[in-house]
Amino acid sequence: MSERKVLNKYYPPDFDPSKIPKLKLPKDRQYVVRLMAPFNMRCKTCGEYIYKGKKFNARKETVQNEVYLGLPIFRFYIKCTRCLAEITFKTDPENTDYVMEHGATRNFQAEKLLEEQEKQIQKEREDEELNNPMKILENRTKDSKMEMEVLENLQELKELNQRQANVDFEGMLLEYQKYEEDRKRKQEEDDEREMKSMLESAHTKRILEDSDSDEEPLKPPCKLKPKVPPKPTDILNENTDRPNKKLKPESWEKSVGKLTGNPHLSGLVVKKAQTKKADSSNLSKSDSVQKDCPTRLVTEIQNSMALPASAVLSSAAQVQKASAVCNSSLSLLGAYSDSEGSNSD
Repeated sequence: MSERKVLNKYYPPDFDPSKIPKLKLPKDRQYVVRLMAPFNMRCKTCGEYIYKGKKFNARKETVQNEVYLGLPIFRFYIKCTRCLAEITFKTDPENTDYVMEHGATRNFQAEKLLEEQEKQIQKEREDEELNNPMKILENRTKDSKMEMEVLENLQELKELNQRQANVDFEGMLLEYQKYEEDRKRKQEEDDEREMKSMLESAHTKRILEDSDSDEEPLKPPCKLKPKVPPKPTDILNENTDRPNKKLKPESWEKSVGKLTGNPHLSGLVVKKAQTKKADSSNLSKSDSVQKDCPTRLVTEIQNSMALPASAVLSSAAQVQKASAVCNSSLSLLGAYSDSEGSNSD
């Protein structure tokens, strides 16, 4: 198997490259190349403008019998984009440019013609100065006169401009200084005005705050409320103030009902007799009530001593009522204890 990419070729031992026949191509052979238009041109046939940079498929050939310093000169053939007329131009290595040859005219060529004319005049002058030294002196005097005339014309133009303009630079500087001073003064006045307004607003705010604080009424000092003396009837109201708790009904109350509910059935069921402990507890309760009543009366009298006459009269009435209530409560307790004793018997 031979290699796919052959790098080394086989040369037989009897190979002679001089025996290979050479192709005889014509010297004016043309090649097809892709190029862009080197300058702006206008077709002579239809007047179409062809701008610089337009791309063409051109034919290139070598110009016969034209060489510049050993460099060959090439000719290019293109066709107009509108009428397909043939346009030719060739290279110019002397000026590093292209020369229009046939079929169109080059645009914007006046500047180039002027430059060529100036170059031609300068070349003729140099040739004359080489052969004639007096010509050099004449040319120098002409150049000096031209320079003097140019300077005089320039000075006249400057004087004319000064007369027409009549600008006073010192006055301009003074006006600018005045403008700067006025601007600074206005700025300072604005700053002072702002400061005054700020101070006035702060002063008025402070005055308003002081006036508000003066108008606020003084809070009266907290007075201790006098302790209201307890009433002797509070003992009887203690049980009524408390919420009545629903006691769990007994089994015999479910069927018959409470004794207090129906007076006709209250005699059917008799309560169980209480023990001696209950009697002793009742007696202790009655003793405590009897002891509390005199002490409460004493405290009421002491408090009434510190009060005025109207308060004393009212407290005396309250004391009489409390003593009557105590007596009634003691009588009720005695009757209740008597009823319990009779039931137990």
